[in-house]
Amino acid sequence: MATGREGYFSDYVVPRPDKAGMRDLFYLLYDGDLYRNSSVDCPEGTGIAEISRRWLIFVSLAGQKTLLLLKEPVAWLGSKVEFLANLLSLNHGFRTFIWNSLRGQVVIPRRNSSSFRSAVDFFDDRVELDPDISPEDGRYLANLSIMAAKLAYENEAHIRRTVIDLWRMEFLGFFDCWNDYENQLTTRAFMFCDKRRRPELVVVAFRGTEVFNTAQWSVDMDISWYDIPGVGKVHGGFMKALGLQKAGGWPKEVNQAEGHPPFAYYAIREELKAGLRQNPEAKFLVTGHSLGGALAVLFPAVLSLHEEEEMLQRLEGVYTFGQPRVGDENLAAFLSKHLDGSPPRYQRFVYCNDMVPRLPYDDSTLLFKHFGACLYYDAWYRGTILEEEPNKNYFSPLYVIPKYANAAWELLRGLLIGRIKGVAYREPWAMTTLRFLGLAIPGLPPHLPHDYVNSMRLTKTSLLQERAPPFVSPR
Repeated sequence: MATGREGYFSDYVVPRPDKAGMRDLFYLLYDGDLYRNSSVDCPEGTGIAEISRRWLIFVSLAGQKTLLLLKEPVAWLGSKVEFLANLLSLNHGFRTFIWNSLRGQVVIPRRNSSSFRSAVDFFDDRVELDPDISPEDGRYLANLSIMAAKLAYENEAHIRRTVIDLWRMEFLGFFDCWNDYENQLTTRAFMFCDKRRRPELVVVAFRGTEVFNTAQWSVDMDISWYDIPGVGKVHGGFMKALGLQKAGGWPKEVNQAEGHPPFAYYAIREELKAGLRQNPEAKFLVTGHSLGGALAVLFPAVLSLHEEEEMLQRLEGVYTFGQPRVGDENLAAFLSKHLDGSPPRYQRFVYCNDMVPRLPYDDSTLLFKHFGACLYYDAWYRGTILEEEPNKNYFSPLYVIPKYANAAWELLRGLLIGRIKGVAYREPWAMTTLRFLGLAIPGLPPHLPHDYVNSMRLTKTSLLQERAPPFVSPR
């Protein structure tokens, strides 16, 4: 295989916001020779003649650079907000906190304790599985998946307690994993076994984009890609988070120094293999929300690349929620060999005007296209199977008025849904506040897990039992 500057790949385009100066950014707009621009890593001779595509790279770089500059102040602010929210929660509100302070009995949050809640949990504090949806119900896997994907945002102690004490399932492992390109721990996942279902089901849930982590937000704006021979063009940021090796790409095995943090794909694969060997009848499912959804669908892609056929035969499904785009149609064709079926094993849920599933957008080059059936839910929680969600470009001016009108309707519905559907659907104050912000940025509130949980619980029939459109969408 040919070797380029990125080691394993001979064809790639990787914008580098950490290297981009103002001169480099504006140079993109009038010179199509990308290989001469220090803000983009690509093979010698790479060029893009179309100004529209260079403009897209410019916007991506500018957005990422801004988000990276905000990384530390937003993280600092987020830690204070989370601590304060947990402080008030553990002390049962502001008035009780004052009373506890006067008595010297204030409960102080500990970030690694089972009672500490992430910012995501304050937008939707439901942790119990829906008791009205049994393992035999056609909606069960989707409901189990969204709850696992939401739980993945929490710390290990919180996850362990929820899985064992509340869900009555077997906790199998927690993974805090290394990114070889960023030289830090960026990827988390956990694994558990549902023994109520027959055959037993092992579930892997990847953590999504954290609320106060702008470096992770920037990944959704990233349009970098690597062309894997025989597979297709795949989003670079998601591959790096999953365990792409800087020197060797995707080797089937990696040799890690003792004590080195694990890489997500390799650690999870080996743990899965061990679990599946212990129970020859068991199957496994992979899920995630947002960034976690992207990692979930790429996990079987790398299994396919490594010809792990025995494991792929045990794959029950891939369930993603609010997942950004991960690759081109060649990747879709590659994955269809392993995930197609009736119903397809890849189920992609998109709620209303959620902006993240519409990113990154580059329709002109057939990069970052969705593939497979889109299980689309509107503001009334009614599901429809589509080949592509409506308004596939979030920035399309044709949908401006409908998006803002829908944001106003969702604010009103959020204020009333607890009275109409019951106390389990009453929205927390944080979600109501975000609904008001949605009047300015209508695609933001729909991305939170809250509406995905409601959609999975309130849909009356199982869309997953219907015959879905072809896995690979036509051009």
